[in-house]
Amino acid sequence: MELLAELHKRIVHFPIAFFFLYFFLETFGIILKKDYLQKTAFIVLSAGVAAALFSALTGNQSYEIVKPLLKTNEFIISQIEKHEQYATITLWYFTVVLFFRIYLLIKKKFDSNLKYILILLGLIGCYLIYITGIYGGSLVYKYGIGTEFFIK
Repeated sequence: MELLAELHKRIVHFPIAFFFLYFFLETFGIILKKDYLQKTAFIVLSAGVAAALFSALTGNQSYEIVKPLLKTNEFIISQIEKHEQYATITLWYFTVVLFFRIYLLIKKKFDSNLKYILILLGLIGCYLIYITGIYGGSLVYKYGIGTEFFIK
C-alpha cells in the first residue's frame, strides 16, 4: 500500500489540470457554440473524475502512513482532515456535474439554456479545487508532509 501512498504526490495534479481544462473547454464551447469543444469537455471531465478518484484513494493511503508519525500533533491532523474533506467534496461535486451533463445529453436538453448552468457549476468547482489546493500545498510546503524531510 505504500506504493499507492507514494503515487499521490505524482498524480494529484492530473485531476486539478483536468477540472480546470474542463471548465475552460465547457465555457468556450458553450459561448462559441463549438461542438468539438463541448465533446472534448465531456471527455476531459470524465478523465478528471477518474483521476480524482484515484488521487483520493492514494491520498487516503498517504494519510494512513503518516498518521502514526503525527499522533501528538493535533493541528497538522486537523489540516490533513480539512484537506481530505475538501478533496472529497470536490470529487463528489464534479461527479454530480458529470452526471448532470450526461442527463442533459441523454434527454437532449444540452441545446437548451440549461447548458449555461454548467459554466457556473464549473466555476464553483474551480473554487473548490483552489481551497483543496490551499490545504494540500500548506501541508507540503509549510509542514513537509509527504516529503522525505518529514519522514526523517
